[in-house]
Amino acid sequence: MPDLLRAWCQRLVVRPLIRGYCGLRVSHGERLPRTGPAILVANHNSHFDTLALFALFSPRETARLHAVAAGDYFCPGSLRGWIARRIFGAVPVDRAWRPAAGDPLAGCSRVLEAGGILILFPEGTRGTPGCVGALKAGVACLARRHPSVPVVPIALSGFDRILPKDAVVPLPLEAAACVGAPRFWSGDGRAFMAELAAALAGGPENSGEPIAAAA
Repeated sequence: MPDLLRAWCQRLVVRPLIRGYCGLRVSHGERLPRTGPAILVANHNSHFDTLALFALFSPRETARLHAVAAGDYFCPGSLRGWIARRIFGAVPVDRAWRPAAGDPLAGCSRVLEAGGILILFPEGTRGTPGCVGALKAGVACLARRHPSVPVVPIALSGFDRILPKDAVVPLPLEAAACVGAPRFWSGDGRAFMAELAAALAGGPENSGEPIAAAA
């Protein structure tokens, strides 16, 4: 039932809203992974960003998608939490993690080990419109744990104007998603994160080749 619910939500709400109302333009869509495991990373300025990444896939493909969500914001028992889990396959991550809480990325690893596709915003929260903030180390930790899993950067633009932070009503403006070449863990955390940041900012690395192929 959850997969059927997700598929119909994708068909009746997500794709018409993002591809129709927002007129989403997609560049290099052929680079999207159609099977997992894979990690999609994107810049984050709007609540529509998650919808945009889901709209890149067909309704039958949504069962593979799992959005990484802040556990404190999309908490169990809330309507937001229910929507996040049932519609977006949310994997909660504790932003206020402490060592006693155990491995904060265990849920993400389970998704990848099961062949799923993770959606992750490495800035950690919605940032300043038009800018890419500092990336958190979580994506590098996951890439190091799963070096054969591709990390695909997707530069989103326009959603910060359509539904900026604290806005309620979306504006009928255009948006775009540019899918970058997949990256693999290179062994150099700083270089790996720098390439992802450049790709998310829409720089020349967005259309370049992967920095390294997994052995």
